[in-house]
Amino acid sequence: MTSPNPAKRSFASRFDGEKILLALAAPVLAVLLSVAICSVLLAVSGKNPFDAFDVMIRYGTASDGQVLTLNRATVYYLAAAAAAFGFRMNLFNIGVDGQYKLGVLFAAFVGSQVDLPAVLQIPLLLVTAMLVGGLWASIAGLLKVYRGVSEVISTIMLNAIATAVVGLLLVPGRFAPEKSATSNSIQTNPISESSHFFSIETAGGTLWGFIFIAVLVGVLFQFTLTRTRFGFDLRATGRSETAATASGVNVRKMVITSMVVSGAIAGLIGLPELTQSSYYFGQNIQPGLGFIGISVALLGRNSPIGIAFSALLFAFLDVAGTQLPLQGDFPQEIVQVMQGTIVICVVVAYELVRRYGLKRQQQKVGAELAAQAAAAAKKEVSA
Repeated sequence: MTSPNPAKRSFASRFDGEKILLALAAPVLAVLLSVAICSVLLAVSGKNPFDAFDVMIRYGTASDGQVLTLNRATVYYLAAAAAAFGFRMNLFNIGVDGQYKLGVLFAAFVGSQVDLPAVLQIPLLLVTAMLVGGLWASIAGLLKVYRGVSEVISTIMLNAIATAVVGLLLVPGRFAPEKSATSNSIQTNPISESSHFFSIETAGGTLWGFIFIAVLVGVLFQFTLTRTRFGFDLRATGRSETAATASGVNVRKMVITSMVVSGAIAGLIGLPELTQSSYYFGQNIQPGLGFIGISVALLGRNSPIGIAFSALLFAFLDVAGTQLPLQGDFPQEIVQVMQGTIVICVVVAYELVRRYGLKRQQQKVGAELAAQAAAAAKKEVSA
């Protein structure tokens, strides 16, 4: 009797239906639990939850809602990818918020002072933002490696310092022009025309071309994790530093490199808004994107593909939620409640699914051992 083809067996094991269902179960369960909780809250407040969800779905599936969702999902994806890269190394980069603010500030300043052809100008802004974000994140990596400072503590403090640095630099005469007599707003000069990223005009509005940069980041993220030695070392170190050290991995180097890469991705977060919408850095910069990225990364299980669906969900909730107070006098805060409960529920759901998966694995091993014992006993009887 010939043995089954190893390639076919490998393909079948990789795409095991039960494994796929278990991987999808946790985020789906978390979303369903969040919807149920928000439905109860809306009902208690005297609102019909089905009407609220109908408003969100109708606007979110319209062409203009879809374009706005994709644009916002682009930003959320970059934020989540920055957080997820650190998570895969078992590093909690809470400083994404500060890293992206500094990255976009310096990119805006360079874009307002330099006017090269677009083919050179746009890469210059990308490199500037990534360098600044990576260098700022490297501080936390160096503190962890050489002084044993928790990256959670150091990155939280670096967020506050980054805010102070932005306030120090964004003043008239430094990164901002001299104060105008007709305006009290403080912002950088507008970036040059060559710094504007391309966009796609659709029936629903202007789709940001930066979505292709987000896709490229996701592809490189996945390729690095699954097809390079660095990705293998990163995953191995994230699971067990002791085992990685025993196998010859330089853990210190991996920690610093991972923080730098995470910070470099974080530096890109503000560029879609800068190069496609506002064209300057000012006091109206959106805060909290780093923490939204952490939530999106958790829901997407730190996987580039999972993060894409998670970013679309969070972006859909944000965009569609803006219509709630306009069409039915529903509280827009229900969107923040839903996003928060998703994050809480996903932690619970992952634990439930993990325990169920472990139980199923034990049952399979027990069944295989019992089958082997029965086969051996039958063989002895027949002999």
